[in-house]
Amino acid sequence: MKHRGVLIAGNWKMNHGPAETERFFSALAAQFPGGRVPSIEGLQACILPPALSLQAALIHGAQVGVQIGAQNVHWEKSGAFTGEISSPMLKDAGATWVILGHSERRQLFGETDEGVARKVTAAIAAGLRPIACVGETLEEREVGMTLEVVERQVRAVLAPLAKQPGFGAIAYEPIWAIGTGKVASPADAQEVHAMIRGLLEGQSEELAEATRILYGGSVKGDNAEGLLSQDDIDGALVGGASLDAAGFSKIAAAAEKLATMAAAAAGLAERAEQG
Repeated sequence: MKHRGVLIAGNWKMNHGPAETERFFSALAAQFPGGRVPSIEGLQACILPPALSLQAALIHGAQVGVQIGAQNVHWEKSGAFTGEISSPMLKDAGATWVILGHSERRQLFGETDEGVARKVTAAIAAGLRPIACVGETLEEREVGMTLEVVERQVRAVLAPLAKQPGFGAIAYEPIWAIGTGKVASPADAQEVHAMIRGLLEGQSEELAEATRILYGGSVKGDNAEGLLSQDDIDGALVGGASLDAAGFSKIAAAAEKLATMAAAAAGLAERAEQG
C-alpha cells in the first residue's frame, strides 16, 4: 500500500478565519521538532481552509511544511457565476489540492455525480489535484446498498482520474460517520476501499496502483493508526480533529510512523534483491 504514500488532509469546512488560521499554524509548528511536519518520503500533510483563509494558510502553512488546498470549485474557467471560484484561480493563488463532491455539498447543495465529474475534469485540467469524495448514508448502509452507492459515485470520476493516474485521490467518507463520533471499523473501511481499488483496476492497472484512497469520518489520533494500517487505506480526510493543532499532529504522527516503517521495509526488500 504505502508505496503510494500517505496523505493526511484536513477539511476545515466553514471554520477558522484568517486570524484563527495564523494561530493554528503557530500551534501546529509547536507540535513538531524544528517547527515543521516531518519531511519524509511518502508522507504529505494538507489543510483545506475556507476560501477567505486560503492566503493566510498558504503563507503560514508553507513555514510548517503543509500543503494547502480548497473545498470546492466551479467546473468553468471563468464566467457569470456569482460567488464561485474556478480551478485556474485556485491554482494561481497557490492551492495544491481541492475537495470535490463532499457529502455536505451533495446533500445540502444538490451536487450530482455528473457535476462532481465535471469539477474533477476541470481541476485536473488546471493542474489542481482533486480529492473526489464518495460515501453512503446510514439508511443506504442499513439496507445493504453501501457498495452499490459507492460504486456509482466512483464510476462517475474514473475517466477524468485515469487521464493522470495518481494525480488525484478518492476519499471514502461514510456519511453516517462524519462529525458523529462514529467510525467504520478498520475492517469495514478496508472492505469498501478494496472495492474502490478494484474499480480503479478495472479502468487501468496503473490507475489502481497510483491512486491514493483516503478514509474520512471521525478520524482521530487514537484510531488513525488502525485505519491507516489497512492495505488499501492510503491516508485520511480529517474533519473536526483537523481544527485542533494537537489533534491534527497526532494523526500526522501516526502516518509518519507507518510511512517510516514502509520505507524501512522497502529498503530491506531492495537490499535483499541486490543480494
